[in-house]
Amino acid sequence: MPPLDLTADEVLTTTRAVRRRLDLDRPVERALIEECLRLATQAPTGRNRQRWDFVLVTDPAKRAALADLYRLGLARPRQQVVRDGTDRGDPVRGRRIAESAQYLYDHLHEVPVLLVPCIRVQGRHENASHVGQANTWGSILPAVWQFMLAARSRGLGTAWTTQHLHYEREAAELLSIPYETVLQAALIPVAHTIGTDFRPGPRTDVDEIAHWDTW
Repeated sequence: MPPLDLTADEVLTTTRAVRRRLDLDRPVERALIEECLRLATQAPTGRNRQRWDFVLVTDPAKRAALADLYRLGLARPRQQVVRDGTDRGDPVRGRRIAESAQYLYDHLHEVPVLLVPCIRVQGRHENASHVGQANTWGSILPAVWQFMLAARSRGLGTAWTTQHLHYEREAAELLSIPYETVLQAALIPVAHTIGTDFRPGPRTDVDEIAHWDTW
């Protein structure tokens, strides 16, 4: 499938979290995923170590089991996630996002491809410090975002989710991921989109977030 006729700026501003507009009935070609992965691995990574791995889950039984862990993470989280602090979002739009998230909750097992991006570590102690976390996540998140941008340019939709990480060990057992030396970063549904006409999302004005030389 040739890329959509989008400029770089259009790809950057219209790559949205897609949930309700994922086409659950249309298969995703393996070659298309591999194209996105090749672009993903051009992302910067700390000291060019390229510690990333990408687990693509297409088996229906494994997709269903992984979706169950995602739902369990929402229903019975094992770690407290602090949700206080800055919130620049629109409350009305927040309700729409909640409805969209509910749709994904109900249909995640039907998404044709579930991507679990991973990063190799010497041990889980590497993330004990803030610097260690920045180094680790900074070496996988750019690659995942490049995958999502590449997917958008090819008519695929994605969404970043992390709820299954409450049950990361169980997910590791399901997918034969070495738990002690490989960290899972997210769970990304991947499917063709219903329509390709996505628009930029509402965002805070740059003047409110840019701090020049001092806070």
